[in-house]
Amino acid sequence: MEVSDLELVQQCLSGDSDAFSEIIARYKKLIYSVVYNMMPDKQEVNDIAQEVFIRIYKSLGRYNPEYKFSTWSVRIATNLCLDMLRKKKINSVPIEEIGDTSSSTDTPEANYIKNERSRQIRKAIEELPEKYRVPIILFHQNGLSYEEITKVLNEPMTIVKNRLYRARLMLREKLSSIREEEVL
Repeated sequence: MEVSDLELVQQCLSGDSDAFSEIIARYKKLIYSVVYNMMPDKQEVNDIAQEVFIRIYKSLGRYNPEYKFSTWSVRIATNLCLDMLRKKKINSVPIEEIGDTSSSTDTPEANYIKNERSRQIRKAIEELPEKYRVPIILFHQNGLSYEEITKVLNEPMTIVKNRLYRARLMLREKLSSIREEEVL
């Protein structure tokens, strides 16, 4: 039977270092994904992810079991990334590189068009203001629910839904203008 996250936290707090290793094993992909999607410098991702786990470890005593551990840890990761971005005064956050989804029957031209569209989408997301960009990344790239995003961003549900809606409208407008330019 698998040990619950709360039991792992309690074991960590009682000095069991193996329990924290299990927490890292369970959440390293999620944390890495959040950091990767939010930080523009991909060389820093591993260091920042490690810093997130250090902060999680130091904050275990303040973990509230009322919330899912994954939501709590994503909030720590998101806050660290936002703090680092603000310190660097970077205005853009690139979206995760979209993997090669082409089939082996795609022509080089079709692959180029797919990659170019992916690049345009990433660029459009990067240009969104932070308050719209972060929810889009958390929802579409990291698969968080509205409720989880409200907890991560500490915003009411109506604000989260509104920002996602507006971000989608901005992206639709930006991407439709790019398509119009391509037709001309």
